Amino acid sequence: MADELRGMRIAFVATDGVEQVELTEPWSAVQSAGARPLLVSMKPGTIQGFNHLDKADTFTVDLESSKANFDEFDALVLPGGVANPDALRIHPPTVSFIRRFAEVGKPIAVICHGPWTLVEADVVRGRTLTSWPSLKTDIRNAGGEWRDEEVFVCTSGPGTITSSRKPADLPAFNRTLISEFAKISTRS
Repeated sequence: MADELRGMRIAFVATDGVEQVELTEPWSAVQSAGARPLLVSMKPGTIQGFNHLDKADTFTVDLESSKANFDEFDALVLPGGVANPDALRIHPPTVSFIRRFAEVGKPIAVICHGPWTLVEADVVRGRTLTSWPSLKTDIRNAGGEWRDEEVFVCTSGPGTITSSRKPADLPAFNRTLISEFAKISTRS
């Protein structure tokens, strides 16, 4: 697993309120597989992680979404937490950045409440996702299909979207996103 993603750059899009474990565990997984994860957010500085409703660690932002070039990334990870995607989905530069990954078919991995940003980016129509159960209606209203599964890989449309429901699904989510990301060409 140490070299599966060698040379890849993975965008992790998050802001204050991110569920910390949904950021840190996939981050460690892609890093262990040889990729370079970068934190993309709405503003420079740091973001505040949470363990459910309790403040946790802060994380340094690598790039602002308004200045990030999606062409410089191979794949996208969208962690959850309730406040994180709720804030991201009302920030047009972030929504545009996320939309581009789906439009061109770069692989996306999303967990928990993270699909709210995909709904806002209008890239759920015709796709099947899993998520935290409270997003079921949002996904269906956006033209998608919702499933209650540990991890689901949607292959309809350009690229793949790997989705999971909650922190307990992280081991399966991480294994699957590594496998899906490894299917694309890596940068030299």
